[in-house]
Amino acid sequence: MKKIIVIISFLSIGVIHPVSLKAEVVMPCSAVLEPVSKDDMNVKGAALIYKVKLTPSFPRTSISMHAIHLPAPTTLGDYDGYEGFAFIPNEISWRFKLVPTPEGNDPTWAGKIDDITADLTPSILQIRLSNGKTGKLGPAILENPANVCK
Repeated sequence: MKKIIVIISFLSIGVIHPVSLKAEVVMPCSAVLEPVSKDDMNVKGAALIYKVKLTPSFPRTSISMHAIHLPAPTTLGDYDGYEGFAFIPNEISWRFKLVPTPEGNDPTWAGKIDDITADLTPSILQIRLSNGKTGKLGPAILENPANVCK
């Protein structure tokens, strides 16, 4: 009888307070951006997401990203840089240029965007190759979903 009561208690807790499969992005938060390819094990990045109020209007969401140990973009094809890219699948995307620091052969790439108004919970964060002359985006090098933010 005790087992039945315990089982019913657990089932009722699950019905009254179900576990969310889509974790909300609680700001401020940060996420580690992981390499898409296992060959790029030294490549890492980070994203910082928080609310920013830069104008008299309502606060916007800011995303800043930085990445280290990225290969020179020209070694991976017809690319000359990297861009931060965030998107909600089949809905909207944002992209922003990452700028290399003057550290010589292995710069840190960083950039930000401050005018996002959408809920980022279902979004994916990426750092992608880019061609500044053509505007073409290349494949993702680093990525993670925004809901891994802590």
